[in-house]
Amino acid sequence: MRVGVIQMRSVDDVARNLSAAHDLVREAVREGADWVALPEMFGFLRREGQAFPCAAPIDESEILAAVRGWARTHGVWILGGSVPEAAADGRVYNTSVMVSPDGRDVAVYRKIHLFDVDLSDQGGQPYRESDSIAPGGEIVSAVTDFGGVGLSICYDLRFPELYRALAREPDVRFLTVPSAFAPQTGRDHWEVLLRARAIENQCFVVAPAQWGRHTPDRASHGHAMVVDPWGKVLADAPDEVCVRVVECDLEAQDRVRASLPVGAHRRLQP
Repeated sequence: MRVGVIQMRSVDDVARNLSAAHDLVREAVREGADWVALPEMFGFLRREGQAFPCAAPIDESEILAAVRGWARTHGVWILGGSVPEAAADGRVYNTSVMVSPDGRDVAVYRKIHLFDVDLSDQGGQPYRESDSIAPGGEIVSAVTDFGGVGLSICYDLRFPELYRALAREPDVRFLTVPSAFAPQTGRDHWEVLLRARAIENQCFVVAPAQWGRHTPDRASHGHAMVVDPWGKVLADAPDEVCVRVVECDLEAQDRVRASLPVGAHRRLQP
């Protein structure tokens, strides 16, 4: 199974982002990818405090319509990292969609964990993601012809119980973490957490990422990664817009699970 993980520097311009994303999808396909994963908010990365003018229901999303078309054109699976989906209360969901090679949505996940923090007493500013983003409430995995894929987004990475629940789903082999991780936390936590989620659950972790400075007040860590079930980093994107395609050996995954059967040994169930 060849997986292409994409690193982008998206901005608040849908047409520009979709053109750049399609170029990277084509590059991944040329390199033999069977599945291509796009980062969080690849189609529209807003400025701080900006609205989401492109937010729409899933069936009406311009961004997802493009992804479905790319999947059909190139005959590959595509993870639409995340898109702004209109919510009934005026906010948006941060929504990740797995699209099949025939252009069907096979799984839709809405980000559960939102980042609300007040750093005023440390000289910072309050930040409330929930002011504009509505939380999802369902754990979601996709059924594919290469095994189950558990879906998550960015800040979810800090909540291992989500991934434990996903890994208990039938035949889940992959966990996805499309992200726009902040540079400060990304430097110290990004790789450590990705490798931990891979090792704990004996899954491949596929983490496409935003990178670089998007606006004067917003930047992302980058380092899009694929990690294998032993915790080995198979791909780590450099500081540039790029795609990395790697082979994910499912038979090797089976050997890891057989030689260290933590699933069978588990006694405490959350």
